[in-house]
Amino acid sequence: MRLRLAALLLAAATPAAAQPRDTLTIGITQYPSTYHPNIENMIAKNYVLGFARRPLTAYGADWRLTCLTCETLPSIENGLAVLETTPEGKPGIRVTYRLREGLRWGDGTPVSAEDLRFAWEAGRDPATGFGPAEFYRSAYELIVVDQRTVTLRLDRVTFEYASMADFQPLPAHIERARWEADPRSYRTRTAYDTETTNPALWNGPYRITAVQPGSSVTLERNPAWNGTAPGFRRITIRAVENTPALEAQLLAGQVDMVAGELGLPLEQAIALERRAGTRFRFHYHPGLIYEHLELRHDHPALGDIRVRQALLLATDRAQISERLFAGRQPVAHSAVNPLDAMFDPEVRQWPFDLARARALLDDAGWTPGPDGIRRNAAGERLSLEFMTTAGNRAREQVQQVLQGMWRAAGVETRIRNEPPRVFFAETLSRRRFQGLAMFAWISAPESVPRTTLHSDEIPREDRNWSGQNYGGYRNAEMDVLTHTLPEELDATRRREMWRRLQAIYAEELPSIPLWFRADAHVWPTWLDGVRPTGHLNVSTLWAEEWRAR
Repeated sequence: MRLRLAALLLAAATPAAAQPRDTLTIGITQYPSTYHPNIENMIAKNYVLGFARRPLTAYGADWRLTCLTCETLPSIENGLAVLETTPEGKPGIRVTYRLREGLRWGDGTPVSAEDLRFAWEAGRDPATGFGPAEFYRSAYELIVVDQRTVTLRLDRVTFEYASMADFQPLPAHIERARWEADPRSYRTRTAYDTETTNPALWNGPYRITAVQPGSSVTLERNPAWNGTAPGFRRITIRAVENTPALEAQLLAGQVDMVAGELGLPLEQAIALERRAGTRFRFHYHPGLIYEHLELRHDHPALGDIRVRQALLLATDRAQISERLFAGRQPVAHSAVNPLDAMFDPEVRQWPFDLARARALLDDAGWTPGPDGIRRNAAGERLSLEFMTTAGNRAREQVQQVLQGMWRAAGVETRIRNEPPRVFFAETLSRRRFQGLAMFAWISAPESVPRTTLHSDEIPREDRNWSGQNYGGYRNAEMDVLTHTLPEELDATRRREMWRRLQAIYAEELPSIPLWFRADAHVWPTWLDGVRPTGHLNVSTLWAEEWRAR
């Protein structure tokens, strides 16, 4: 009888232990402000859409460009890229892409050249507000060769001509009529936001099946997907904008993992690993993630280069990195990461020097008042609004530290934070911040920062707020560099141009560089196949490879 009871208990326990895991719940710290692939740039959106859609090309975990929905990368050697002269007599190039056979939208409609034609037409109209605008201005003609093949003619020859970045098919049978009705209001009427669960919007291994605005997104296997079968039946992504609350949900089992791309701050993950390291797998992945302070260049104080330099000199970044991030986030001296092949090790550095910071502020006409806060000749206080994403504990800690450091130099800051979906979708993209804004840029390898530094990329209402030069930085030489650098095909000559770009950046400080982030990935011990990239293209673009042990 005892043996039988033991056998029954074992039998009851075995099925539960052997149950295959077919669901995965992921915690992230931001909720997407839109689900449209081409409107606004936000890592939360890219992370979610990585499961549900596929662009033409992307950089993989090895930092090499690869096809995702195309068959072959075009090159001069294989004949899919051909140098030519534009009708205006400029050097140009035509590149041909053929979509992979069997690609379908979630409603079974084939992904076709017409979907690329629609994306191109919508992007070419500045009223639509697609980004990056420079690509659509350059791609002056799209030729439909056949149902799966298009040829793009560009009026510039660039070293990255094979990379299509965010150019990707959009379901013309769903979206074209909405766009044609009124391109300017299309961004508020797109089915991506009004009918997010419509399967016809998604061509990836998963499709979005449920949305709780501001809270969660549910994805399920896309039956129309003809690639590698995804390992999970359902994936739920929960947005928890408060990082201590996100950690609590992880420990309580309410989420299985925390995405490194936008999850726990580094120091929080390190502390968690000390306490609960055996329950999870921790992976710290350095990458092209640039934490910085965006500046309003039309602000009466911040428009003065001396004030910008003084703020940087009064910031002890090495101490902050050591105290808050265990020294794992190296101080940035420009926007180019030392991991990038074009980094200049001789770029100018600004070590902490409070006395020099004070002298620069004196020289700029800001002298200490009776309360220690500096004032100009008109008696106006040197008081700056300072914003970041609310609920991010690391950023809020950095804010407090910077507030104290700058006060020692005589600069007052007023902290005002917002939820990420408001901060990115409204305040930054429409240039509504008034002083300083702290956030991160994530780039691809050797990504020329035209959209963030060229004066033509300052968001404007007449372009429906496309562009990412939120601070309004203007520099004629930087405009020339960011425009012509991509056209230099010789890597040696390109390196010299990169060196000059970094020199201007380090001198003029269009933004104040802080550090390069390492992402903290926290995975369940039973999850395999996640490959962090450390750059703009998120790990979810290869989510079909994820498996439960």
